Amino acid sequence: MGCCCNKNIKSSSELMNLDNTYGAHNYHPLEVVISKAEGVWVWDPEGKKYMDCLSAYSAVNQGHRNPKIIKALKDQADILTLTSRAFYNDKWPVFAEKLAKYTGKEMILPMNTGAEAVETAIKVMRRWGYEKKGVPADQAEIIVMEENFHGRTTTIVSFSTDPVAKNNYGPYTPGFKVVKYNDLKAVEEAITSNTVGILLEPIQGEAGVFVPHEGYLKGIREICDKNNVLFACDEVQTGFCRTGKKFAFMHEGIVPDVIIMGKALGGGVFPVSAVAANKDVMGVFTPGSHGSTFGGNPLGCVVASAALDVLIDEKLDEKSEELGKYFRQKLVEMNSPKVAEVRGRGLLNAVVLKKEAGKARIYTTAMKERGVLAKETHEWIIRFAPPLVVTKEELDWALEIITDVLK
Repeated sequence: MGCCCNKNIKSSSELMNLDNTYGAHNYHPLEVVISKAEGVWVWDPEGKKYMDCLSAYSAVNQGHRNPKIIKALKDQADILTLTSRAFYNDKWPVFAEKLAKYTGKEMILPMNTGAEAVETAIKVMRRWGYEKKGVPADQAEIIVMEENFHGRTTTIVSFSTDPVAKNNYGPYTPGFKVVKYNDLKAVEEAITSNTVGILLEPIQGEAGVFVPHEGYLKGIREICDKNNVLFACDEVQTGFCRTGKKFAFMHEGIVPDVIIMGKALGGGVFPVSAVAANKDVMGVFTPGSHGSTFGGNPLGCVVASAALDVLIDEKLDEKSEELGKYFRQKLVEMNSPKVAEVRGRGLLNAVVLKKEAGKARIYTTAMKERGVLAKETHEWIIRFAPPLVVTKEELDWALEIITDVLK
């Protein structure tokens, strides 16, 4: 079992000490070191095996090192990796068409990270507001939700309501109105003639997998249509079959104006993000008005294309829907006195603990010791989001440990 006999391979404790010594302390990881992964399983340097029930915050929907995605990466790395958008390349246009058809939108703008995609959506909404809606210069307003998580840039944290993410990063970017999530009246009251967009997550992931009431997204769509406002849906965590459909907004049968994507678009292999919209919205961008050196790079495009193929060919939306219902049912049936609520959609789920049960970190640590890796969000919620390639038998194995720890 011990992989540390080779002196060049450091132990878990040595690696954690190095991280704590030389790495900035902007994370508080669970105390496990991952050195190898395949499918839903990961291993530490000592050879201990764990089931990954976080999927890098839904970036590994297709499973760790999915063979089709890894082959695409390796094959393209031998041919061409980066051109910038100063020139055409042979992979970006083909991928753009594929993603446009997958999203049902006319145009795609490629970036690298989820935060960059959100920033792109903010830019497109503001520019559309000035050039198409006629909002006076520098007066554009975007409505966002309490408990949101859209990234870490200075603009995005300006409208965060999480003091840990926001404090001491001012002065903050103006132009955003924060209202209560899952409250249509609050949105309606915040609308003015200068409102250009509403930006939200169809399920709030970092807030603890908060699923809004049925009809909420449909109501947002109606408010936007009534007031000539763009609806931007942040599907960075919820997209690409995670919630049981291609995108979470599809559960309500609505179509946003702007779809923001990232994480699983890169198949857990390469950072790829994108924004999709129709020409009447995305057409406000002109040469030089926005860009990214790595956005649309051939290597990322080939990886993302393979990542989409895996989702489609393996019908991971259907699998996520079926196994997600089963997983939640089993969590409810354990009838733990420590659990206040089980919630989620597809394979994006959370257990909300009662305050008297103690902090979630106690339980995620205990699960880790038994071989299940999950992560707390806030202090009382445990999120479970295994790769979508997980089997029912693997879920049952994890459920036994989760039940033992929570009971």
